[in-house]
Amino acid sequence: MTKSWAASNPFTIQAMATISHYPVDEREVEFSAIRAQGAGGQNVNKVSSAVHLRFDIAASSLPVEIKERLLCLSDSRITQDGVLVLKAQQHRTQEMNRSDALARLQDVVDSVAVPPKARRATKPTYGSKQRRLEGKSQRSSIKSSRGKVQD
Repeated sequence: MTKSWAASNPFTIQAMATISHYPVDEREVEFSAIRAQGAGGQNVNKVSSAVHLRFDIAASSLPVEIKERLLCLSDSRITQDGVLVLKAQQHRTQEMNRSDALARLQDVVDSVAVPPKARRATKPTYGSKQRRLEGKSQRSSIKSSRGKVQD
């Protein structure tokens, strides 16, 4: 029994149908085809199979809190103007690289969709303080015994 291409390919429409609370509209994404880097044989200088994806965060239709969290990311792929630039060149065809770039963009958006939990300040327990002090005194005795031997 052999599998069909669609069943074995992880970048088909069925695989990309994962539920996202904030889907990115493809009309807000700008694609440009570029030549891929690296070894590629005879076709490497003739075929533009890599894809640059540009997504303007501020002009998108995402909710304001998602935009703010995206712009606050310390990601080198986000420019000073608030444009997220992704380069996809893993696959041999432009269509596969395009769908890969869209999936990666959706992953970035989904990563900031859940608001971060607020940190609550806590005090160390009495037992943890005692264990820390005990470890410090043991280490101190080990180091003090390393001194010169006195006759």
